[in-house]
Amino acid sequence: MTSARTRDRLVQRLKDHGIRSEAVLNQIRKVPRHLFVDEALASRAYEDTALPIGLGQTISQPWVVARMTEALLEDLAGATVLEIGTGCGYQTAVMAPLVKKIYTVERLPELMKKTRQRLRQLDIYNVQFRPGDGWEGWPKYAPYDGIIVTAAAPELPEKLLQQLAPGGRMVIPVGPPGFQDLLLVARRNDHFEEVSLGAVSFVPLIQG
Repeated sequence: MTSARTRDRLVQRLKDHGIRSEAVLNQIRKVPRHLFVDEALASRAYEDTALPIGLGQTISQPWVVARMTEALLEDLAGATVLEIGTGCGYQTAVMAPLVKKIYTVERLPELMKKTRQRLRQLDIYNVQFRPGDGWEGWPKYAPYDGIIVTAAAPELPEKLLQQLAPGGRMVIPVGPPGFQDLLLVARRNDHFEEVSLGAVSFVPLIQG
């Protein structure tokens, strides 16, 4: 269930559903998603579906990971990226070889500890971790070329917008459960432009 053929089938499904970036598709093929889920769910790791990872969290559907990564990194070569919601690290692992540096924030320290170990096992070292409130971002290393948020906020977090560099892009799900919209937000000098990437379903971005 973790064979090259199984992974190729997932990649073809993503292509059929509109993913065009060969770099992103290659990462989806390479990253061992079965290592990011519980052993009992490993046989379902290469299905295009979200799966539970414990602590009330989920590993995102591969299509969503690919779509967010593709949208974020278009025209962002050599980017520094702020990730809000490290989770199990699957999104991080897909993105890491495609950017210069990832600064990732996770509010659940026990989840972050496991993820840090998992990424080291995969020889991913351009990621810096911080436990904390995602609504606050990580001001120390701002501004960021890209910001990716893997939990849904009721509205755009003002502090994250402030940490986005001019010309930078943020991908974030916004809205209440059942009515979430995946937004691409681009900073244009003194204003922000928003584009909808479609309906999604994420766990909430909790404050505090």
